[in-house]
Amino acid sequence: MILSDRDIKDAMAKGDIFIDPYNDSMLQPASVDLSLGKHFLVYDRNKSAIIDTKKPVEGLMREVSIEEDEPFILHPGEFALGMIYEKTGVSDAMVGRLEGKSSVGRLGLMIHVTAGFLDPGNTVNMTLDLFNTASLPMLLYYRMPIAQMVFERVSSSSERPYDATHAEALGSKYVGSEGKPVASQMWKNFKNEK
Repeated sequence: MILSDRDIKDAMAKGDIFIDPYNDSMLQPASVDLSLGKHFLVYDRNKSAIIDTKKPVEGLMREVSIEEDEPFILHPGEFALGMIYEKTGVSDAMVGRLEGKSSVGRLGLMIHVTAGFLDPGNTVNMTLDLFNTASLPMLLYYRMPIAQMVFERVSSSSERPYDATHAEALGSKYVGSEGKPVASQMWKNFKNEK
């Protein structure tokens, strides 16, 4: 069941939800508004012509950072990794679902392709899978409202939460990500192939 504003405040007071920085203006009826960070990763098409899912992509991407008065330009049909400014976490009894704000959706901006889930026990600056579906370039600004996090209780606390203690056993690749986006680690799924 999705938590209401009242339940979100209660869960924050109990330590089941963590958001930093946070202020009450971010709280919506059943979600918390989150904003855009300043660091992005974009594919550098001059370095490679293909993405091989069995190989690291770090060399295929370059970092772009913006300042408060300088927008990030996302062209039509372009993909970039970004980050949520606020660090967000949940206890082993909760999950979070990252959703786009309707105002950015109505402009044609997708904020995640598939990766909008905050696992029990994880605390991160959520990664954004930004994609411009509009026919015009879009300017994105540091700290602009871009997403909302919805919280739910799991049926029982996780035996192996998505935290540093269980990362190796779970094959977790993005535990505690913060500050800058982390490129896909898909290639690690193939490391035990013969």
